Amino acid sequence: MSAFTIMVDSNCDLPPEYLEEHGIEVLSMPFELDGAAHAKGYWQDISGVEYYGALRGGRVAKTSQINPDAFEAIFSAYAAEGKPLLLILLSSGLSATYENALIALEEVKTSFPACDIHVIDSINATSGHGLLAMLAAEKRAEGLSAREAAAWLEEKKHSCHAIFTVDDLMYLHRGGRLSKLSAIAGTLLGIKPILNIAPDGTLCQREKIHGHKAALRKMVEQLKRCVGPEAALDTVLISHTDCPQTAQTLAEMVGAAVNVRKIVVMLMGPVIGAHLGPGAVTLLFEGDVTREAYESRYYG
Repeated sequence: MSAFTIMVDSNCDLPPEYLEEHGIEVLSMPFELDGAAHAKGYWQDISGVEYYGALRGGRVAKTSQINPDAFEAIFSAYAAEGKPLLLILLSSGLSATYENALIALEEVKTSFPACDIHVIDSINATSGHGLLAMLAAEKRAEGLSAREAAAWLEEKKHSCHAIFTVDDLMYLHRGGRLSKLSAIAGTLLGIKPILNIAPDGTLCQREKIHGHKAALRKMVEQLKRCVGPEAALDTVLISHTDCPQTAQTLAEMVGAAVNVRKIVVMLMGPVIGAHLGPGAVTLLFEGDVTREAYESRYYG
């Protein structure tokens, strides 16, 4: 039996079979598609192909966060039974979910001040915070307590990098990250933005690349900058919004560029996918430098 429970929200994008095998619990992030509510945000009641097909057809998805009451119910149950919990959540720079969890935890601590519950702001998204869950499972297997694993993750998370590119710039415009004029002009010129999760957990555009294949090459170039020429990576995660061939191409490019033991390709969940749109692909990995050091060196 595990020493503590690891829990993530469904934006982690880790395959359900991996989560089950490693005993990781999942909280579903709710979303709506054309006004129809979907409380289960991990493809339980709609397939990824159906969802991204709907977006391509012009249907509109809206997302929301997990509210404090839901967290309070979970924390109270763990605290009442004296069970330790490590909860890893989507970046506070992208969602209010983390703040809602903190509000709930403070309330629970008024009744259970000694509760062994730890909430981690991943300052990352999609399988970027899924990678933290994978690392947490490794530390749990090594015998660390929830408190020890949480402290270790708080340091490690700054070296977990996420690089994105998208196919349709209008989704960035709808999310307030690009003006409509820039989105239209960029589409006409064939511009593909390179987006990174910044040190504060927000999504930022770092480069503009002409052409799809060139954007993938730039993503691999960024990866190589972060890991160094002699690095041996354990795991690289690639998530995509219903563009498996693009994801596979990126995986082959990564495999040819760096020494990596395992590359896992997965479908991105509906919440982050709603903001990136179909055709987006993301590269996630643990680097040799922190995001802050990387940003200062190349974009400071």
